[in-house]
Amino acid sequence: MNAYEAVRDGGAGLIELSDRGRIRVSGSEATMFLNGLVTNDVKSLAENRWMPAVFPTVQGRLIGAVRIARGKDGFLIDTERASHDAVLKTISRFTLAGDFKVADITDGSTIFSLQGKRAAEVVTKVCETSVADLPRNGVSEHEGVTIIRATHTSEDGFDLVFDSTRADEFRQALLDAGATPVDEETFEILRIEAGIARFGRDMDETNVIPETNLDDAVSYTKGCYVGQEIIVRIKHRGHPAKKLVGLKLERPVEAGEIITSAAVSPRLGSIGLGYVRYEFVEPGTNVLIDDVNATVAELPFIRGSWYG
Repeated sequence: MNAYEAVRDGGAGLIELSDRGRIRVSGSEATMFLNGLVTNDVKSLAENRWMPAVFPTVQGRLIGAVRIARGKDGFLIDTERASHDAVLKTISRFTLAGDFKVADITDGSTIFSLQGKRAAEVVTKVCETSVADLPRNGVSEHEGVTIIRATHTSEDGFDLVFDSTRADEFRQALLDAGATPVDEETFEILRIEAGIARFGRDMDETNVIPETNLDDAVSYTKGCYVGQEIIVRIKHRGHPAKKLVGLKLERPVEAGEIITSAAVSPRLGSIGLGYVRYEFVEPGTNVLIDDVNATVAELPFIRGSWYG
């Protein structure tokens, strides 16, 4: 079974995500400070749960899209590599304002992700703790390993965060338990099929948040936070001028300014993510982008085991 089939056809793919950034935040005022800096409602986040969120600028543009996991001793913020430094800088400037502690643990930690229907089986075997009943936004701590149920491929999955000195040990144990290593090119295909945008490729500091399909990372009922006025104004106005959509393409293309990610899917042929004007976002709409015929598609392209 190759890497793509392992993830899509009932196996378990091992994806190494160690180039992502990891930041721990703690202190009695951590919840209050974070809640004022991100789009989602950190106050509502229960222990052993995670939520997506965005650090916005005062103009409602992206600093970084992140995952915030709450443990018993504070928060773990997981960022993409391209936005790690900016997110860390944004958080760190508040460390002198109260009981708010920030530690960049990127260099001393590692993330491995298991994706596919057998992911729970492999993680349970290696970590010697059952994870099948962990909620979709669940977090578990077991013998120095933080286990986060999450998808990067639209298949069921679990991320393992642990001390980087154990990386070789864990990699071999996961492979011995039946996981198949997933190379970067295959992961890129799986990511695009899942409709997951990447910072620095599909979105950056020039985008306002409502353009980027990050609706689940925004709370419209929480109190004041940086950039809230702009983000809420766009929602009440009805829509942004453009939006990130899935695109089925007539032929393979190179990613660029409009088609921001592109791949040839084994199941779907040429596909991509890109921005179209809001009047063209309805799935099934035909568009012409840089002399390439494309059809707007509903995301994710493939609804895998994560969707039941």
